Amino acid sequence: MKKALIIGGGFAGCAAAHQIQLIGGWDVTLVERAPFLGGGVKTHWRGGHPFTFGPRHFLTPMEELFDYLNAIVPMRKLDHEFITYVEQDRNYYTFPIHKDDIPRMPDREQIEKEIAEAQQLKGWTAAKNFEEYWLSSIGKSLYGKMVDGYSRKMWQVESNAMLDDFGWSPKGVAIKEGPREGWDTAISAYPLAPDGYDHYFDVATAGTTVKLKTEIEAFDIQNKRVQIAGEWHSYDLIVNTVSPDMLLNYAYGELPYVGREFMTIILPTEYAFPDKVYFTYYAGDEPYTRIVEYKKFTQHQSPSTLIGIEIPSHKNKLYPMPIKKEIARAYQYFDDLPDGVVSMGRAGSYKYIDIDDIIWQAMKMAEELKGGGFSHPVPVYGADQSAPNLLTQKMVEANIVPGGSGTASE
Repeated sequence: MKKALIIGGGFAGCAAAHQIQLIGGWDVTLVERAPFLGGGVKTHWRGGHPFTFGPRHFLTPMEELFDYLNAIVPMRKLDHEFITYVEQDRNYYTFPIHKDDIPRMPDREQIEKEIAEAQQLKGWTAAKNFEEYWLSSIGKSLYGKMVDGYSRKMWQVESNAMLDDFGWSPKGVAIKEGPREGWDTAISAYPLAPDGYDHYFDVATAGTTVKLKTEIEAFDIQNKRVQIAGEWHSYDLIVNTVSPDMLLNYAYGELPYVGREFMTIILPTEYAFPDKVYFTYYAGDEPYTRIVEYKKFTQHQSPSTLIGIEIPSHKNKLYPMPIKKEIARAYQYFDDLPDGVVSMGRAGSYKYIDIDDIIWQAMKMAEELKGGGFSHPVPVYGADQSAPNLLTQKMVEANIVPGGSGTASE
């Protein structure tokens, strides 16, 4: 029987294990340094409240991916809004920026003038970076209060002009009309079970040898070997879900990421946010970017509520930097991977993708494995360094956003 190694037990590693096991005929081992599977999607508990590391709602434009996950962990479709606090206005506004909020803004006349000029010039079609896209879409005033500070804070950069690969996480058109729901063009859902996605990790790794609290000490990727506990092990297939620079001993330098510090607070009130609001963004000088009220997702019943607060940090690696020269560096690593080594997931692909993209990658990886070979080490996205995630791609195809557009938010 052929042997496969999966490096990392987050959602990507578990999804890969599931798809390989569905093929059959493989002896699969998964190694994870944490004491649990699921990574940031694992459910934890505080004061009886379930929560994950950030709001891990399942978001997809593809019904078949929803059906796949829903069959294993039944899901509840969500109808929710995003709001952003703007300190200079001392007010909350819908995000995506909503046309009906502009009359409430103290500088509305200047904003309307800038939007009219932007619509006439259509400069976003030639935008070369994130800042140019937004300035040419909505003007200086709206960009300054709703987008600029948040994005610089999120990505820990001095200027958004540094972000020149900006097709991640679309929240819709630059200025939205009609419904205020954040995702009226895609499925947004969350598991019904109190422990969230945890059952999926058990199902996905059934039949796989799972080694938790396990570190890989050394890599010999060209020969598909790794060293664990002082012993070398060889495999016919390696599926990597961690940063690809690790596999080749940082030969081209370390890939940069932004992470998050995370804290929880329990408040003595049943709900803290308005009815349809699940989380809020903060666009100013506050150290945090996002605050989440978890019971909105989990439907946990309690007279108190748990709030999660996210603060951008370099203490962990959660978000690959959307900078073309760094993506090109990642592809130097991908180009050096031998046949039989796949790199997938957000870290493994060095691409800001989400759960639906990861499941899609695992399915396509398994299809190619069953067919006898891989077209590229990165499933789905291949050699296209600027390929958008599934949601962005679908929205571009539907002319909801222009090609290559992005937003400030996670």
